[in-house]
Amino acid sequence: MHDAVIVDAVRSPLAKGKPGGALSGLHAVELLSQTIAQLLARNDIDPGMVDDVLAGCVQQVGEQAGNVGRMAWLAAGLPQHVPATTIERKCGSSQQAAHFAAQGIMAGVYGITVVAGVESMSRIPMGSSSIGMDPYGPSVAERYAPGLVPQGVSAELIAAKWKISREQQDAYSARSHERALARAETSALDREIVPIVSFDGDGNRRIVDRDETPRPGTTPEKLAALSPAFANTGADQRFPEIDWSVTAGNSSQITDGASALLVTSAAIADKLGLRPRARFHSFAVAADDPILMLTGPIPATHKVLGTSGLSIDEIDHYEINEAFAPVPLAWQAEFDADPARLNPAGGAIALGHPLGASGARLMTTMLHHLEETGGRYGLQSMCEAGGMANATIIERLS
Repeated sequence: MHDAVIVDAVRSPLAKGKPGGALSGLHAVELLSQTIAQLLARNDIDPGMVDDVLAGCVQQVGEQAGNVGRMAWLAAGLPQHVPATTIERKCGSSQQAAHFAAQGIMAGVYGITVVAGVESMSRIPMGSSSIGMDPYGPSVAERYAPGLVPQGVSAELIAAKWKISREQQDAYSARSHERALARAETSALDREIVPIVSFDGDGNRRIVDRDETPRPGTTPEKLAALSPAFANTGADQRFPEIDWSVTAGNSSQITDGASALLVTSAAIADKLGLRPRARFHSFAVAADDPILMLTGPIPATHKVLGTSGLSIDEIDHYEINEAFAPVPLAWQAEFDADPARLNPAGGAIALGHPLGASGARLMTTMLHHLEETGGRYGLQSMCEAGGMANATIIERLS
């Protein structure tokens, strides 16, 4: 079996996913094409040698409907004989793309791949692909009567089950901003983030080279002033026992962004003189109750630790997507995990969650942070709609 290694990993800055956001003037294809082009430009590799491009994108509708991975490759002026596919496993789409790429390399099918992800939430709002439609069908509705619930309500159910208070959620969320801002004040992001050429509302060219989303001055006290976001959605009638606590401030931000990784076999990297920075150690995918929905990282982590032979204490960096604060907090409680190792560079509450890009974005941040701190193993898991989750362990190579 061939070792699959990460040679490089980059991401765009993350921007507010609404009109006027720093990347809202840019088509998703252009955003991803610039990210992929810069990944390849900074590595001494012939792009014509790439076997496949595997890109994650959730809302594959409108501007993101035309196999955004393929269109981004062509938009970057790269060799047209290189194929691409776009993968949708909800929020784990680009993490699943990384799994497919690495597994293809390990099987000997691929030698060189580009793993990527993108979501322009300012231009293709969340839920666009199912507007006016029933995405579940009558049998699912009957099995889970009186029906599945929005993810925010799932987060409330998790908070209730694990007894996670509003105060704990707000303290965690303020810490996410604090960590993201502290890292931004160093040179740590200089190699992780690639600058993107975008346009403002008047069509003027602008260079975006820093995250727009972390909010200075975020405190638990300020977050405590926000009203619960899901209490008056009708779910309060179905779940009268919930002490509603999930707000816009302790949830992930709606964001535009892209990410890309160069993943090869160890043998190809050696042949081309490329330096592998990490290897894929273990993979898992799991699923859980689709009403609780966001608990998938717990069984996925149990599964990946079981196959890896590693214990949670041997992992130096835990990257658990901050879809809502109860998600990483419940995961932390389940594994009695060290809070200092949990999303130590800040997470989606501070940085944002550009759906299809987030899996590869988390992996990019985790790799860079392992290098900054000298850690060896990183574990990443991403909750996904429908109760699913991917989990990945990478090992930094010195």
